[in-house]
Amino acid sequence: MTQDLHGVLGDLVIANRILAHEGVLDDFGHVAVRHPGRADRFFVSRSRSPEIVTRDDLLEFTLDGVPVDPKGLRPYLESVLHARIFAARPDVQATVHHHSPAVLPYTVVDDVPLRPVFHMASVLGGPVPVWDSRDEFGDTNMLIDDVPKADSLARALGGGTSVLLRNHGAACAAQSLPAVVFVSVRMKDNAELQSRAMAMGKPRYLTEGETRMTAEMLMGERPLDRAWSYWRARAGYGGI
Repeated sequence: MTQDLHGVLGDLVIANRILAHEGVLDDFGHVAVRHPGRADRFFVSRSRSPEIVTRDDLLEFTLDGVPVDPKGLRPYLESVLHARIFAARPDVQATVHHHSPAVLPYTVVDDVPLRPVFHMASVLGGPVPVWDSRDEFGDTNMLIDDVPKADSLARALGGGTSVLLRNHGAACAAQSLPAVVFVSVRMKDNAELQSRAMAMGKPRYLTEGETRMTAEMLMGERPLDRAWSYWRARAGYGGI
C-alpha cells in the first residue's frame, strides 16, 4: 500500500464520519473514492452504517462493481452505483449516494426542481436532474443494484455533480473527497433553504453565470481545504 493510498483510505473513513455528522448520511447511504494509483478500481465500505465505518471495513472494487477481495464481508447492494459513475466519468474521483431528508421532497414532487438559491450551492450546477428508474425498468425494488440501472443513472448524471433519484435519494460526484463532501452537504443545505424560501414566497435563484463562476471558485483548493478542515473538526478529527 502506497502512502498516497494510505492517506486516501484514511480520508474515506473521515468522509463517512463527516457526512454522517452533517446529516447527509444516516444508517444508510455511502461514499466511495477512486484508487489513486489505479483508475479502474475504487474503494467503498462494506455494508455498514457510515458513522461507524473504520479502515478495516473498506473494500476494493472493479468498475463492474465486483469486490477484488471481499474478505468475507458483505458489500453494499448498491456498490455498483459508484462503479458505473467512475466508469462513465474519468474526471470523477469520489462519489456519494445519500437519502438526506431535506432533499427527499424534491424527489417526490413534480415540477419543483432543486435549484441553487445561495452561493455555496452553486456546486449543484443548476437545476438538479431527476432520474426515474421506471422510464427504463418499470417497477423495481428501487435499488441501483445492477449494471444496467447504474449505467442509466450515470447517463442522467451526465457531466454534472448531482442527480436526484425519484422517491429515493441522490447521487453526487466530484474531483476529490473534499469536493464531493462539499457538494453533498451543500445539496442538503440548499434543499433546506429553498423549502423555507418557497414557504415565504417565490425564491430568487442564482443565474446561470453566477452558478458557473461561483462553482469554479468554490471547487478550488483554498475553499475546499477550509471546508474540509472545518467538517473534519466537527466530526472529531480536528487534531491538536
